[in-house]
Amino acid sequence: MLSHGQVVRLIFGLKLRELRQERGFTPAEMARACDVSVSYLNEIEKGKKYPKADKILSLSKVLGVSYDQLVSLTLSRRLEPISELLQSDLLKEFPLDMFGLDPLRIVELIADAPAKMNAFISTLFEIARNYEMRQEHFFLAALRSFQEMHDNYFEELEQDVRTFTVEHNLPAAAPLDRGQLERVLVEQYGYSLDRAGLDEYAHLGRLRSVFQPKSKRLLLRRELTGAQEGFVLGREIAFNYLGLKDRPYVNASFPVRSFEEVLNNFKASYFAGALLMEEEMLVRDLTGFFNAKKWEPALLLDLLTRYDVSPEMFMQRITNLLPRHFGIQSLFFLRFDQANGSADYKLTKELHLSRLHNPHGNELHEHYCRRWISLRMIAELRQQPPTDAPSYTLGAQRSRYPNGDEYLCLTLARAGTATEPAVSVTVGLLCDENLRQKVRFLDDAAIIVKEVNETCERCTIPDCEVRAAAPLEVERRQRQQELQAAVAALVNEA
Repeated sequence: MLSHGQVVRLIFGLKLRELRQERGFTPAEMARACDVSVSYLNEIEKGKKYPKADKILSLSKVLGVSYDQLVSLTLSRRLEPISELLQSDLLKEFPLDMFGLDPLRIVELIADAPAKMNAFISTLFEIARNYEMRQEHFFLAALRSFQEMHDNYFEELEQDVRTFTVEHNLPAAAPLDRGQLERVLVEQYGYSLDRAGLDEYAHLGRLRSVFQPKSKRLLLRRELTGAQEGFVLGREIAFNYLGLKDRPYVNASFPVRSFEEVLNNFKASYFAGALLMEEEMLVRDLTGFFNAKKWEPALLLDLLTRYDVSPEMFMQRITNLLPRHFGIQSLFFLRFDQANGSADYKLTKELHLSRLHNPHGNELHEHYCRRWISLRMIAELRQQPPTDAPSYTLGAQRSRYPNGDEYLCLTLARAGTATEPAVSVTVGLLCDENLRQKVRFLDDAAIIVKEVNETCERCTIPDCEVRAAAPLEVERRQRQQELQAAVAALVNEA
């Protein structure tokens, strides 16, 4: 990440170069007038050096500006986007080195070609504004890219979990005893747990836990399931055991303060999932599931019960292990939420490995394809008679896209009445020869096959039984092609 000093030096250098060029000085002429070497002036303009006060005064006199004007952090209107980027939290907090980027190299790129970088940055800002992209969106997108770079498997965190279990004599059995996790928090980290403290905050909705750092008091909602509480306890252990300082204090999605907070929250969540679902044990269980000759959803549902975890935790844990242990690297993970039966479907989490781009979230306010099993199962469950405590249902589908890609999609979904929220989590595996070798039930006739598309607006499937909107984008493209053909014919007319 860029330090404050680097930002100050770079802004000073950019301003000095711009003023020198406006006054018509060559680097050699400017260096002679200020009694400095050309190489030293070049280092100042590239943001590598910051001159002392007497040199700044000399530079300001030669350029005909005040001392204060030269040292201020305000750039000209032409370079304003660069100034906005440099002084934002993005470069100050974003760990460029995590992606193999040297912060000094970024500084050099900006300093070497400020006009081109300015145009590039202005374009990015314009796109971000058009799509209402906030800083937290950028951070979350960067986190997904980081996960994809590592195939969503992190050996160091897996090893940390193994070391922790040995140090605390935790048995390699499922489900993990949550009482042992609570004892670690209380006895080793000085926590106190309050399972009634959130009762008076009904207006906080789905908030499951709040950590009060001053008193080390962990407030837990009374209605938490065993799986939910186990995850919260495991995550709190991770924050302490891994020494993660910047962290959220609630489980819900609130505006994030830094990328470090986003990254640490991911690490703690990964640790908790690996703690509740031990790596070697789950790999053996998944191997047994994939080796079944027929599609048997009960086998996977039994694993949910055995590990006592939520469907989302289970499906996300699968995405950690499939690339490393099964060689299945082309996969995606999706979570959809629907507030009630008449609300839009919202894609609230997604992850794509091996640069798969379908299906994916869209910010164009279009209607996701209702043939996706993620949405189809929610709609079907809403049509069933209501139950007191709706449980998760597992379904499978082979989804074929117009580009020829086909995915085996495994979905866990839950939906209540038309006025209650619904959710589905899906893992999609690219159907190729590798998957055929690993998943014996892939060709089971019990798994339905459906032609799907991205959104209704972009779909050419005729007479779709679940179309939610007209194919407006298809029609627009067709009109554009007809116009282009007519223009070409007119141009080429004899």
